[in-house]
Order: sequence, then structure tokens, then C-alpha cells
Amino acid sequence: MMMTWADFWALTDTLGGKADPEGCRRLAAELSDRPVSDIHGFAERLAEALYRLDQEKLGTLPVADLTRRDGEPFPQSADSFLYARCAVVAAGRSVWESVFFDVDQFVPYTASACHGESLLYVPDQAYELATGKEWDRSTRYCSETFSNRDGWPHLQH
Repeated sequence: MMMTWADFWALTDTLGGKADPEGCRRLAAELSDRPVSDIHGFAERLAEALYRLDQEKLGTLPVADLTRRDGEPFPQSADSFLYARCAVVAAGRSVWESVFFDVDQFVPYTASACHGESLLYVPDQAYELATGKEWDRSTRYCSETFSNRDGWPHLQH
């Protein structure tokens, strides 16, 4: 059975709102004490949460605390947008839900000092801790930027 969203968000709450390496190690350790199916379920929910955030209205926001030399806004890169989405997921369910209705709620997570990349590796780390083997599994949803074609209507497909 697939992990419920409630279980996913309860696990994510162990991060304390940030996807820093320490919190992600703690989450991976907690996940590794559960059945392997929960690790797979967490990976699926994480990928779907990131996929749903993969939207033009969020990805085209500038980096909150950077500007170009000419004063123009500094755009997010594909990677920085992915890490910002990770930071939003780490911040918890209420923040994640809020950005769909108010893009301004996403802005703080675009800041250059806001890193969420470590969250991407939690399923891999949990699986390795639980089984002693390397994670070799893909998820139904791709979390890479521009994967959600419906979220980027202005891109040619």
C-alpha cells in the first residue's frame, strides 16, 4: 500500500522545517527503521510533491536576494529551482499547500542561502541504511525542473 500523504508529512515534520544535512540524516535514519515499502512510499510522495511544484509561475520567480550587475532580477536555474522546491517541501505541508495559491509564499525559498538539496538523497540514504544496498529505483514522477509539462504551458513540448 502506498504511503499516505499524512504519513509523508508527519515524516517530513522531523526535519523541523529545513532540509539541512543533519535533519535529512535524522529523517533517513527514521525511515530506515521502517519497512522498505515505506522508503519506497516516501520516495514516491517526495517525487510527486516536487513534481507538483514544478510550475512556471514558481520557476520564473527571480532569486530573492540576488540581482545582476545591471540591477535586473537574477533568474533561478533549473537546479536552484529544484532545491527551492525541496526547501518548500521540507518546510511542511502548510507551506507546500500555500504556494499553490500565493506565489509570494515561494519567494523566501528562492534565496541563495536556502538549500533543500539534501532532501533529494533521503530515500537513497534510508534504503542503504536499511538494506546495506545501493538504491536503484525510479519513481513514478520525475522531480527534475520542467518535467511537469502541465506546469509549464509556455514551453514547447
